[in-house]
Amino acid sequence: MPRTIDLTTPPPPARPLPLRPDGSGLVAEIEAYLASLPAPARTPAPYVCPYGSAPRPWCAGHPTPRATLLDRALRRPARPVPVTAAEHLRLASRYIGAHGWLQGAMWDETGRVCLLGAQAAVLAHGYGTPATVRTARVQLMEVLHGTGRPARSPDEYNDRPTTREGDVHLLLDRAAARAARLRL
Repeated sequence: MPRTIDLTTPPPPARPLPLRPDGSGLVAEIEAYLASLPAPARTPAPYVCPYGSAPRPWCAGHPTPRATLLDRALRRPARPVPVTAAEHLRLASRYIGAHGWLQGAMWDETGRVCLLGAQAAVLAHGYGTPATVRTARVQLMEVLHGTGRPARSPDEYNDRPTTREGDVHLLLDRAAARAARLRL
């Protein structure tokens, strides 16, 4: 016999779902699932200060030349800090990085320097002797000729229109590496 549906009477009210999270067990099920997952691999990241970093001077890592009591009594400058030719070349590169690079002059009113100006500034600040600078300049010339960029002097290379600041830093870095290899 076919079944008839009575459309005149309303359907019975649906049973309301429990609104409490405890009643359904859903929270417990989610927590159990999350606990079964493997812990994410954490890679340690270097600490970065949220306030930024303090600027470091170009001569960081080297002692500051200090006048002794005898130097002050005789009114003479402090003895230079002994540096190798390799350290002198690295300091010259750091000096250019800190103060800026220039072509066509040793320095300008804003403090930018050329290659020779950086070497003179490192020497004037009391790092090395004139002999150290001469040895460093010989290393610069050796690298220039060894890399196929012959020049009469490092200063001529510095002032070429095709030379950029990055080229000067690369030249100083290669010459410093060569001087360190030769223990100069």
